[in-house]
Order: sequence, then structure tokens, then C-alpha cells
Amino acid sequence: METQKKDPCRKRNGREISFDFKLSVIDEINNGLISLNYASKKYNISRSTIEYWRNKLSNYASKSKSMSKEQEIKKLKERIEELEFVKDFQQDMIVEFEKITGEELSKKFLPEHLAQEIQRKKKKLTK
Repeated sequence: METQKKDPCRKRNGREISFDFKLSVIDEINNGLISLNYASKKYNISRSTIEYWRNKLSNYASKSKSMSKEQEIKKLKERIEELEFVKDFQQDMIVEFEKITGEELSKKFLPEHLAQEIQRKKKKLTK
């Protein structure tokens, strides 16, 4: 009985593989979609190469997703301004609705502090 010799599998050279592909393979493994062994077989890349990528590129992925404190504060301040604008617009719409209908729905359905803000806006507009 003769044993068949398997041709050695030619592994991919790391220089041929794009940076985005490396990141996608690492993300699949880190997110638990595939195992390291399965990735090695699926993409025909040695496990040691994938481990090397994980060690080198894990810091890159975390740095690219993180923001500096100043950037985060700036983004949050912009978001606060947007939300304040929306709140003012909604309050103006409530004031107009109450003028048209003659009903004071804000006192019935809104929290007390918001109802008071709407009453102040009404007084400013009637002056």
C-alpha cells in the first residue's frame, strides 16, 4: 500500500495581502465569527502570521476608533447645541399650537419645568 504524499501547501506571502484584508481577518477573529484555525485554513495563511498581524494591528484598530478628550468634548458640545435648538423649536411649536387651539396641553402632559418654560415663552411672545 502506497501512501500518497501531499504537496506542501504554499502559504501566502504577507506582502501580497492588503492592509484592509488583514484588518478584516483580525476583526472576524476578535468578534468571534471565526476561529484562528479556521481563518488559517479559509484564507490559506499560517496561524503564526495571523497572530503576528493581531499583535501588530490590534493597537492600530483601537487607536483609530478612539477620540482624544478634546475631540469628544467638542463633539458633545455640538450635540448639546443641536438638542437645545430642537427643544426650542418644539417649544415654539407647542406655544403656537396652544394659541391656535386655546387649550393648555403643556400643563397637562409635560413635566412641570418644561411647562413653565413654555409659559415663559408665551409671555415673551405676547409682549
